[in-house]
Amino acid sequence: MKKYFALALFVFVSLGSNAQHRLEKLWETDSVINVPESALPDVKAGIVYVSVMGNNPNDKDGIGGVAKLGLDGKVLNHDWITGLNSPKGLAKSGNMLYIADLTDVVVVDIAKGKVKQKIPVDSAKFLNDITVSDNGIVYVSDSRTKRIHKVEGNKVSLYMENVTGVNGLKAIGNDLYIAGGKTLWKADASKQLTKIAELPNGGDGIEPVGNGDWLFSCWGGYVYYVYADGKYDLLLDSHQEKKNTADIGYDPVKRIVYIPTFWKKSIMAYHLK
Repeated sequence: MKKYFALALFVFVSLGSNAQHRLEKLWETDSVINVPESALPDVKAGIVYVSVMGNNPNDKDGIGGVAKLGLDGKVLNHDWITGLNSPKGLAKSGNMLYIADLTDVVVVDIAKGKVKQKIPVDSAKFLNDITVSDNGIVYVSDSRTKRIHKVEGNKVSLYMENVTGVNGLKAIGNDLYIAGGKTLWKADASKQLTKIAELPNGGDGIEPVGNGDWLFSCWGGYVYYVYADGKYDLLLDSHQEKKNTADIGYDPVKRIVYIPTFWKKSIMAYHLK
């Protein structure tokens, strides 16, 4: 009897540990945000920062900015930061919000709600995602030039080049995780690249789940759960609705994923199960 009980318990635990993750929708805003590209939750402040590109992801037109939403999806301030061009990736460090704005890294003083400085990246064509390490080093990707730049203080330098399809970035400790096309890479402190996973579609946003696994969004309308061993589950497929899934944000405590829909002009929130 003990043998059969042990076998049954083994089967139950094995099946449970391999159960596919899923997303449960919590809310979606109306089409009130003019082409949102990135969503960044600040749970302590009760805010989701959203980059508002404006009419076009390529234009230096001064009509872009950053909006503030509540964690329930309510628009708190659509025009919190204005006068930007085509802002995309967002990252927060202390009281500063860092924004990838086409050819500049824009630094916003959050408490004042004002742009503190703009740091030009001279060779940039299409700055896309941005992340800040624990020691304050900023990394920003340029999808058109296949480069990743490093900003330390106010000094910009080339960190890595020839990264095909480079987009999403996330600094964790001494490592930089990179969505390069369909591949999720890890670059260590010596810039040695290790492949984590190969996905069916090119990556946009990447977010760590907190246990070695990842969330990997693809602009065309796909979100994947990527395991540390390189396997993956498809969590969301909205491509037939022509609903993009751009640069996601993630709250690892409440396990909530925030998804900008780009041309659909809304933000969606899902609970990761």
